[in-house]
Amino acid sequence: MYSFITPGRRESSIREGSFFIGTVMLNSKFIVFLSCVFIVLLGAIILADQIGTNRGEAETLFQLSFRDMDFDVEITGGFEQSTYEAGYRIEAVNPEDRNRVRSWGIAREKGNKTPRADPGTPELLRKYQAIYLADPEKPVVYLTLDEGYENGYTGDILDILARQKVNAIFFITGPYLNQQEALVRRMVEEGHAVGNHTVGHFSLPTLNDEKMRREVSELDSLFYEKFNRHMHFLRPPKGEYSEHSLAVTSEMGYINVFWSFAYDDWNRNNQKGWENAYNKVMPNLHNGAVLLLHAVSSDNAQALERIIEDTRKKGYEFGDVFNLIPLARGENP
Repeated sequence: MYSFITPGRRESSIREGSFFIGTVMLNSKFIVFLSCVFIVLLGAIILADQIGTNRGEAETLFQLSFRDMDFDVEITGGFEQSTYEAGYRIEAVNPEDRNRVRSWGIAREKGNKTPRADPGTPELLRKYQAIYLADPEKPVVYLTLDEGYENGYTGDILDILARQKVNAIFFITGPYLNQQEALVRRMVEEGHAVGNHTVGHFSLPTLNDEKMRREVSELDSLFYEKFNRHMHFLRPPKGEYSEHSLAVTSEMGYINVFWSFAYDDWNRNNQKGWENAYNKVMPNLHNGAVLLLHAVSSDNAQALERIIEDTRKKGYEFGDVFNLIPLARGENP
């Protein structure tokens, strides 16, 4: 049988075949490599999603670090630059929509008058024994401080309150209680109320009922274990709530505490000096005020003593925050 392939073409064919086989093998290895990379990336995505999903689960509740928590926007209602506007939002509300997420906001009034809350919200809060304002007929104000995390000023703030004989509600998170037990003990022993700011600073109305209850009850359980007392007050993270979240937490025995004055003091990178804090607070004092200040603010820490002294000079008293309990429940304090 004759071959029509010359020796030269035979060698060329062999080389071409070897190249083809090598290319196929190389491509196969590359495909396997890409498949492995894809599988690893897919596994990482699934794992990250699972971690995010389980962030609020019981086994990790008190393993949260402050880096896991969102404090970038502490109050979602926001604030305008004007002295007399602050997160005031009027929206058409379907009274049947109990799960609608609401963002607490008030509009400041000149002349130390009572701020305006969103229409209908004072009645809604009263329905669930929540509070944002004390008695508007009495020149008594109440101090509350949010303690999502420690920024080094709480010890000085406690010293000031002790000197001035003022008590406050300190709203704390789960990691704060874990990492700052000595400061929390000072709060308790020096006559302050320690309030529930939830374990992980999640927006409560965005959680299902089970997670909502656990965010609140897990923190209270640990607090009771350490101090043999329960928390009475709850401040919803970010000022976000719904009628349903008010109902659920009220059934748990909590008084949701909002505020009639606050400003954008939680931003550590936007501190402007103690005068800024002082000049924000003083023109906005009013009868029955529930003041919200953030203890992470250097401005607040430096201005607090002067704010207390000059508030008294203007004829106001600082009320015992525990009197807010019977007030919210419609009892005589």
